[in-house]
Parts: sequence; C-alpha cells; structure tokens
Amino acid sequence: MPTEQGEIVPGAVVEGMVQGITRFGAFIELPDGRVGLAHISEIADTYVRDVKDFLQEGQRVKVRVLNVADNGKVGLSIRQARERVRREPPGLSLEEKINKFLKESDERMQALRMKRDGKRRNRNS
Repeated sequence: MPTEQGEIVPGAVVEGMVQGITRFGAFIELPDGRVGLAHISEIADTYVRDVKDFLQEGQRVKVRVLNVADNGKVGLSIRQARERVRREPPGLSLEEKINKFLKESDERMQALRMKRDGKRRNRNS
C-alpha cells in the first residue's frame, strides 16, 4: 500500500489527466509526471468498443495503479478505481447484504453474457 499521498505504487488510487486516446486504451499523466496506460479492458465495467465514448483528452480521472514495470511502464485501471470507492451503507442485515450481493452478481453476469454474445456474433459475421 502507498505510504505517501499520490505515491505511484501498485494498489494506489491517484488522480491523473487523460493525455491521449488510442484504439487500445488511454494514456494518463500521473501526479509525478509519468504517463501510464489504462488498457481498454480497464476503462469501464461494460464493453468498450471505442475509448472515446468514455473519455476525452484533458479529462481528470481517478485511476488505480495495477503495476509498475522495471522499464518504468505503469499499468492503470479506471474501472478498478471506481469499484473501490463504492461503500456499503452501515447497518445492513445479513439478508440485505446477501440480496445486494446477488443483485450485483446478476448484473455483472448479464454484462459478461452480453460481451460474450457480442464476440460470438462478430465471429460468425
């Protein structure tokens, strides 16, 4: 875990600015001046066909540092930074927590099925 605010280590959540967008992801400038890559699969919880549908250059975003390679490359995730921000309301009963978990699980499975079915349609075209 990070020891200083804004330190670029795996697991840290920092704010950065979108510097460039490609078909495979977005380059994000981090607080220390380094630029990391958020791969297209780490942009959103849903299928991302075009990164520009979700981000624009100059936009400020929160990112989770996934890894820092020996060569200085930094892997980032916008999707995981958002996931960690969600908090459970205090005082939920066990039954309410289970129902909430099942509902969220069903939503995730539906998104995965849609993504899978979309890939199958593209292969059969």
